[in-house]
Amino acid sequence: MTTDRNSQARTVNDIYERVTNQIIAAVEAGAGEHRMPWHHDGSAITTPVNVASRKTYRGVNVITLWAAAHAAGYPAGIWGTYRQWRELDAQVRKGERGHLVVFWKMSDRDDGGADRQDGDDNHDEPSRRMFARGYTVFNCAQVDGYTPHEMALLPAAERIEHAERFCAALGIDIRHGGSQACYIPSKDCVQMPDFACFRDAIAYYAVLLHECGHASGAKHRLDRDLSGRFGSAAYAMEECTVELLSAMICADLNLSVEPRPDHARYIASWLEVLRSDKRAIFTAASKAQEIADWMHARQANAHRHEVKGAA
Repeated sequence: MTTDRNSQARTVNDIYERVTNQIIAAVEAGAGEHRMPWHHDGSAITTPVNVASRKTYRGVNVITLWAAAHAAGYPAGIWGTYRQWRELDAQVRKGERGHLVVFWKMSDRDDGGADRQDGDDNHDEPSRRMFARGYTVFNCAQVDGYTPHEMALLPAAERIEHAERFCAALGIDIRHGGSQACYIPSKDCVQMPDFACFRDAIAYYAVLLHECGHASGAKHRLDRDLSGRFGSAAYAMEECTVELLSAMICADLNLSVEPRPDHARYIASWLEVLRSDKRAIFTAASKAQEIADWMHARQANAHRHEVKGAA
């Protein structure tokens, strides 16, 4: 039993290290242009999807597959294991290198366990035992015999209108004025520069989602610790979390996320945290996924209120 647990611990630590090293390499590669692995063009195929289940990947797997796609120049975000491609009569080309995704095997004393993607649950619940499983997946650009379906992209005006409705449904007090975008905990409001100060509407909503991500941490929402000071590891982690959150939601809304030179001051602190804690990117991605789930749930609530009000 002890040998098995030691082996499992080594496997988990190896997965943490492999994924973290991949993210560090991607951050370092784009640092000169302030381009991070979570920046994307907002196309309809941006969000990584499994070819067999048609489900989107979650948590840290979104970030690792974005990084892999960007590094290799893959044009689509469709992924599958070697077996999944073979079952679709597609063949991974000889010599192609796969990419790591992480699932967790959760086993309770009362059941046989279930596979979940990283970021779906609390890995520290004492009643559960966690087994990290690494799987190798290949992008559709690495296989023969498969052609991705073309996905239509809504016109920019409709995507922007959707983003406006999405942010309004969050129920967060958004005020305009001044030159800085920030969340003010003491007033529980997001302060944004006037719309005209931004390069375009997409840049405005990317920043607004970032700040609403901070607001989600208020005690009456998701209750995160927002007390970190600039330069601290806690501050760096919160900034990384809401950056990932903004990228995730922008991908869902088909909005691009472009490099921002003002984020240059964060890059060194992000790298420092990642190097010192191999679990940091997992934690940040898990929290970002939690915020994204909360934001999407708010959309459903807003829709129910609209229907009730119209009845």
